[in-house]
Amino acid sequence: MREEEVERLRGVVRDCVSKHLYASAIFFADKVAAATGDVYMQAQALFLGRHYRRALHLLNSSHIVLRDLRFRYLAAKCLEELKDWNQCLTMLGDAKLDEHGNVHSQQDGTAMYLDKDGEDREINITAAICFLRGKAYEALDNRAQAREWYKAAVKADPLCYEALECLVDNYMLTCEEESDLLSSVQFGKDDGWLLSFYSCLIKKHDKEHVVEAKFRELERETCITSSSSPFSQTLKNNNDLLTCKAEYYQQCGEYQKCFELTSAILERDPFHLKCTLVHLAAALELGHSNELYILACNLVKDYPQKALSWFAVGCYYHCIKKYDQARRYFSKATGLDGAFAPAWIGTGNAFAAQEESDQAMAAYRTAARLFPGLLACHCFLLTNLVIDGLKQGFKCCCTGLCQEFIVTISLANVIYWHGIHANSQFQTCRTVFSSGKDNMPF
Repeated sequence: MREEEVERLRGVVRDCVSKHLYASAIFFADKVAAATGDVYMQAQALFLGRHYRRALHLLNSSHIVLRDLRFRYLAAKCLEELKDWNQCLTMLGDAKLDEHGNVHSQQDGTAMYLDKDGEDREINITAAICFLRGKAYEALDNRAQAREWYKAAVKADPLCYEALECLVDNYMLTCEEESDLLSSVQFGKDDGWLLSFYSCLIKKHDKEHVVEAKFRELERETCITSSSSPFSQTLKNNNDLLTCKAEYYQQCGEYQKCFELTSAILERDPFHLKCTLVHLAAALELGHSNELYILACNLVKDYPQKALSWFAVGCYYHCIKKYDQARRYFSKATGLDGAFAPAWIGTGNAFAAQEESDQAMAAYRTAARLFPGLLACHCFLLTNLVIDGLKQGFKCCCTGLCQEFIVTISLANVIYWHGIHANSQFQTCRTVFSSGKDNMPF
């Protein structure tokens, strides 16, 4: 087969992949491999066609799988899909992190960071490998190692957004750790907007004027570059950015403003799940049971295997004060995804609503242990707590929250749940947290 014919077949394979014709892609990629001996395109086509074991066998038979990072990474992705996490880590090879979070090979001690290959904006393959290693450790319940490898992925390439998303959404970092990570990342000269966006993403727990300045900075950059970049002109109304702003409103206790913003976002994109989570929290705080019921029904129908769906059902039952049912569905959410922090908080809230303080404290302690950044970022995604006589007192704890006061908060909550001298203890709680007032976003 002539070289021109081979290149034409490669183009056909790429076109089949872009049109999601994976069986055709596999067929033609097999012919390219037969003509050239290059099995990588065939393995990619098999992977996209969900033939994971066949793709893995093909890669392992190539004899260069351990010498070529592309082959090794694709083989590890196959093992990820097969849920063989230990073998996935073995395939990725031995590596270690230094004190600065840089990844090194254990074999020769040389830095594994590579220049981006291919197109100018292609993500560094080392970042992808670090991210996959983090996912494997998280699946094996080694959250400490997962956190370090996610951080390494972001440092290797700030375009690896998924790694930052895992760190932020799973509350893996404290406020200080988030700030340190962002300051250590080297952004490209054209990535100023990305730095501003990431700052908005992780700085929502800062003082009010600091956070609002970050949003204004991003919008100002949009205005400056909008004349030459159509992309920048639309960024100001981007759903992800608006969701980030809605989360900020939620944490500040501006629930009506949050609810109005998330409603507008979901009207444009009803399947934006991050926005849906914030919308649930605002609707619960405002007591919109009808909204929660409709949203929960739609989520269970569209995403029956997602923890968010059953969390929404739990929110509805919590809103109508059926706390046993709420607990049941919060528990189902944590069963589907043990890293879904809002469901742990919901479980604690449901127990607290029935004055079952020991079980409530157990749920909150579990959340504090699994999610180091949860109480620092927002102690409760749902601040609609339960017992009317205790609600304002608990809000005082949240409003007076300082990121290092987790134990003190827990003790104060026990006092409130037992209802012992609520009025006097309310004043005590306010005094305890007054020293951290300057650190509050409220």
